[in-house]
Amino acid sequence: MNDAVQSVITRFGRLDVLVHLLGGFAGGQTVAETDDATWERMRDLNLTSSFYVLRAAVPHLRKSGKGRIVAIGSLTAVEPHPQLGAYITFKAALAMLVRTVALENKDAGLTANVVLPGTMDTPENRKAIPNADFSKWIQPSDVVNLVLSLTTERASRVTGAAIPIGGRNV
Repeated sequence: MNDAVQSVITRFGRLDVLVHLLGGFAGGQTVAETDDATWERMRDLNLTSSFYVLRAAVPHLRKSGKGRIVAIGSLTAVEPHPQLGAYITFKAALAMLVRTVALENKDAGLTANVVLPGTMDTPENRKAIPNADFSKWIQPSDVVNLVLSLTTERASRVTGAAIPIGGRNV
């Protein structure tokens, strides 16, 4: 992660915004059925990757005096479902990590927020859940618009928020 952040600094001379979207999904097992490999994969994709990129980026975002962090989490972080234990655990931990970064850096004008979308209407999700009512799913463009709005000066007082965006299921 340090190399990726440093390449941005080298190319642009600064870092003002970090939008963190890396993550992964695994479900269908109860907590008792979840194997170590699934647990570790969900931890690494949904939490550890975030920790590393935040650790690398925060010092540079603080320097800008108005740094913005937006992470993409999951609505399941606050509305759990059965058979998603590993996924939910690390998405909830991601939300707390981002909120902690907000508290630790509010003195520097840095904001950190996590967007919590419900099921997004993507080709992959349609393939995985072909019998679902897609009209209830959130459009990726709605998530993008929310993320972009959180990176603007107008959102300079929004920090430490876990913002649900749930489509028509709410």
